[in-house]
Amino acid sequence: MSKENVISKALQQAGGNPYHLLDDLYISLDREQIRRTKNIRLIPDVKNRRGGKHSYAEWAHVIGIFQTLMFLNLQKKENNTILDVGCGTGLLAIASEPFLGQGGKYKGIDVMEEDIDFCRGHYTSSSYEFIHFDTTNAFYAPAQTSTRKKWPVESDSVDLATALSVWTHLNEEDALFYFKEISRVLKPGGKAIITFFLLDGTYRDSLDIRSNQEGRFHMTKQDLWVFDQPSYGSEMWFHPKWADVPENAIAVNEAGLERLVENAGMGLIEHHQGNWKEVPGAFFQDILIFQKP
Repeated sequence: MSKENVISKALQQAGGNPYHLLDDLYISLDREQIRRTKNIRLIPDVKNRRGGKHSYAEWAHVIGIFQTLMFLNLQKKENNTILDVGCGTGLLAIASEPFLGQGGKYKGIDVMEEDIDFCRGHYTSSSYEFIHFDTTNAFYAPAQTSTRKKWPVESDSVDLATALSVWTHLNEEDALFYFKEISRVLKPGGKAIITFFLLDGTYRDSLDIRSNQEGRFHMTKQDLWVFDQPSYGSEMWFHPKWADVPENAIAVNEAGLERLVENAGMGLIEHHQGNWKEVPGAFFQDILIFQKP
């Protein structure tokens, strides 16, 4: 068989998508080269890289960002209990692995049953536990039960909670309810690393609103990340015009963030600006770090 026929057959087996074919080949070869960052061996194939990030390189990059943040914010470096809300297909499960040790536990929760099923088959260590949380989300799980309920996690049992692009898909009432859940499950002194679209002064500066000759206003910034639509009539939670449902992408203003923190009895201890605001940032979304007293 000619080289061209071999490639053609391989592409057919890959569904005609050369990226899928190259991804399978690259991952198998790349794993042989891993020397020091051993947990990236767990990065799944492209069919199971979800959550807005499909590139292998971007998964590795984001894993490194959050692994560093975990290291800096965990009081002890091994044998931790880590709760990952909205775990998806396990990006932060990979970032968490170095901090579990022999006695630690990673618990991933998600409303997407398909993602939980994948994680249970892919992350087979006894240090991992994955929970399908059967509650509704208008964007990710519209057909599931609408009842807000507590997570199946003991109170005061978690060293670190994480939520990567979760509060960016929660309306006001859900955001308040589940932020209080973060506080409930954390141990005293425990921390939470949560990403947001935060509508603060840096965001307002980024809009670059100018008045035209008629005295009206228009935006020079691309509308993609302009959150100017009140979500379900809220005065603190907003979504962009293009969102089919608000939960597709939701931002909170400073008053809303203050309400979240006060309602849960948490403290905001650190804020890293997101580069979605067209400023240099550690990550695309804002990263906020909270601590339970």
